[in-house]
Amino acid sequence: MEIEVSTRNMKFLECFSSQTRVRIIELLDEKPMNIKSLSEALDIKSPIVTRHIHMLEEAGIVRSELMAGKRGMQKMCFLHLTHATLLFRGNPAKEEHSRYVVSVPVGAYSAYEVKPTCGLASSTGMIGMCDDPRYFADPQHVEAKVIWYGSGYVEYRIPNYMVNNERPASLEISLELCSETPCTVNHLPSDIVFSINGREVGTWTYPGDFGGTRGLYTPEWWYKNVKHGLMKTIRITHQGSFIDGIKVSGITIEELALSYDKEILFRISCSATAKNCGGVTLFGKGFGNYNQDIEVTLRCQ
Repeated sequence: MEIEVSTRNMKFLECFSSQTRVRIIELLDEKPMNIKSLSEALDIKSPIVTRHIHMLEEAGIVRSELMAGKRGMQKMCFLHLTHATLLFRGNPAKEEHSRYVVSVPVGAYSAYEVKPTCGLASSTGMIGMCDDPRYFADPQHVEAKVIWYGSGYVEYRIPNYMVNNERPASLEISLELCSETPCTVNHLPSDIVFSINGREVGTWTYPGDFGGTRGLYTPEWWYKNVKHGLMKTIRITHQGSFIDGIKVSGITIEELALSYDKEILFRISCSATAKNCGGVTLFGKGFGNYNQDIEVTLRCQ
């Protein structure tokens, strides 16, 4: 997310003028919390916390949901924004002509090569048998809401809706994932590589320091050890490739050779020879902590 430093974005910028609001962001980065828990952690009254949360919600930094609690409904607060870049000059958004947004289900891959442990599941149950890569070819794989593999890759064909006189300005892909640990241990780091149109744009190492806590959207029937991941955002611009706002390679949007008449190939892989070969688990809508599939945004000039 890019934010132009201007008076038009004061609601966002003012969120960071309060130590209390910054502390709320720190607390929600650790875990979702309700108003009462935030009030106790901050040692301030609940109505004051509610006003701060409302301001953070208006800025798009925090989101809230009413959820059933021990004493009725409670307002649960979540950190919604993963990163933001402040633009002091040369705002590229002013030059944008078009923006194309696509949501790709995690089960809608077009190619794969995976090794056990591996498997797929829909929102209601397993698809085929665990640890049998043949089921990745089952026609029902398009219904999968969570997939995992010990090593190898899955690749997605992302539709490209540019017209022939447009030039790509940035490509952003967000998804929830972690290492492949549904039946083993929690502490398993993994070097996960993201490639677009055959170019490796960056590697992210999942720290492998959690996973046993039930995901907010993970169904009750799910009995595997890993129940949620981390939200990652890959962004490729004229300046290079970034993961959560941190530059990970010099691959630029021009080097991806995006063309209006060709789809975009997005591959997620973990090599069996990697230093940390912990595999990959991908969470889609109805699983994990983020109720979304693979979200793709292509901005053009």
